[in-house]
Amino acid sequence: MSTELTSIVTHDDFDGIAGAALLSWGFDISDIRFAGPITIAKAEIPVTRTDIVCDLPYPLDCGMWFDHHVGNLDELRLRKIDPTTIPGRFAEAPSCVRVIFDYFAEKEDLPEDYSTLADVSDLIDSFSYPSLDDWRADTLANRIDRAIKCSSSSRYEHADFLRSLVYDLRDLSLEEVANQPLIIERAAKYGESELRMLEHIQKYRLLLPEDTNNELYIVDLTSFSQPARIDKKLIGLVDPAAKGYVEIKPVFKQGRKSHNVAVSLSLALNMQQSAHNKDMGEIVRILNLGDGHKGAAAGVKDGNSAHEFQRARSDLPLKILEIWKKM
Repeated sequence: MSTELTSIVTHDDFDGIAGAALLSWGFDISDIRFAGPITIAKAEIPVTRTDIVCDLPYPLDCGMWFDHHVGNLDELRLRKIDPTTIPGRFAEAPSCVRVIFDYFAEKEDLPEDYSTLADVSDLIDSFSYPSLDDWRADTLANRIDRAIKCSSSSRYEHADFLRSLVYDLRDLSLEEVANQPLIIERAAKYGESELRMLEHIQKYRLLLPEDTNNELYIVDLTSFSQPARIDKKLIGLVDPAAKGYVEIKPVFKQGRKSHNVAVSLSLALNMQQSAHNKDMGEIVRILNLGDGHKGAAAGVKDGNSAHEFQRARSDLPLKILEIWKKM
């Protein structure tokens, strides 16, 4: 490759952080930047051929690309781009870390700790826990995942924390990272915030008469004037019988509520013990909102006015339910 690779642009979740750790090791790169899928899709940050893009949609251009989201592959085909011509690797896998691990494993032996990191990344990113108790257990990987989810005083502070975590996961064992005082402190702080999340989950539930069996548990936070966060998987504690979880909330830009509506969907853990055709990623792809996996997906409905915002908040739950019923 003629252009020198100098930076990694990665998703700011566990899979993206762990993926960046492997890439940092493999390509000897320490400049790490973080982004979300929408940021890349809308070209809101500069990405050039000196960048490796990890666990995110393919940008306008980059040096290498590693990903595992089927919807991002479909987007490439719409753009008439052959994914095999892009340096890096795309593969359908439970996590992007698995894609990166396999890429390097074909060329050289990897540290044993990286095999463990790939295993836990598969579990977390595909949300394939055997039970809700396993998801809430204080395992090494779960503790790190909660520390990542814990809010920081500013986005700059959070980016510094994530960058430091990339280096730690690159250089240390999972146990050494998870037992650091800051990780333990942040994980505990996030645990405290779960109590507020449970309150929101119950208070802002949206019941649809069309959902006669109450299969989808919908939480509507579109009335909020400030950003609020919930972990939809906590719905399993409130309604163990629900088969799918949906969160609808406003998108905030520079602290101001926009006319865009964000949606995120997850399958309940109880669905993993039964045969079914439900696919949350396919739902958001059909609605042209975003991408995801069978077990979890997310996207955004853009709006240009208050009227479009109100229409989206009322229409999206019904459209999601309609596709869900047909699966």
